Amino acid sequence: GLLERRRCRYLCTGRGCCRLVEALLAVLILACSSVSCGSPGGYTGLPSLGGLYYYQFGGAYSGFSGADGERAQQLDQRFYLLKLPIARAAMAVGGCLLVLSCILILVGVLWLPWHFPAWLLLECILDIVTAIGMVPALYCFFHFLLGVYNSSVCKEREQLYQSKGYQGFRCSLHGAEIATGLAGCIAVLAYLLSSVLAVSGYRTVHKLKQKPVQL
Repeated sequence: GLLERRRCRYLCTGRGCCRLVEALLAVLILACSSVSCGSPGGYTGLPSLGGLYYYQFGGAYSGFSGADGERAQQLDQRFYLLKLPIARAAMAVGGCLLVLSCILILVGVLWLPWHFPAWLLLECILDIVTAIGMVPALYCFFHFLLGVYNSSVCKEREQLYQSKGYQGFRCSLHGAEIATGLAGCIAVLAYLLSSVLAVSGYRTVHKLKQKPVQL
């Protein structure tokens, strides 16, 4: 009916599109940051095979045995614990951004700004605060990760795996972590654009409400 068309029409506006983009970026941040919060990976011991150590993903023989295998496990666990706090923090930020985006989309779909134009000014403030807050958050994210990759644990882990011919354990940013940062940067721009559109929307609604009713 008419109500459904009006609600769908909001999603086709500039503000609606920005909110959808913000929600998608929040999902991307949440998904990519969860990769660092997953299994520590690496090698796992199989005592039934005489203390040999096998690659956890795929079961290929690693060539590790005895002290080397145990050391690989220890380094994997320590490296995982080093990355865990920032990964969880990034997931929390992504989750909060997703909730915020969904709430703002719901508010727009229900046409609350039309009935309470001042809400658009509140949205503008929320957008600006969110955009500004994400800048130091992104700095802390990369600063912490680079600190982990420059740690002695990561360096020793990299050398140990390279000694067995494995090149996938380098102390550098991974694709998912770079994607998280890029999504955060784009989200900053999206929230700034939303703040501008919110002010523009407030002016438009204010003018329309001041027009005399034509009989």
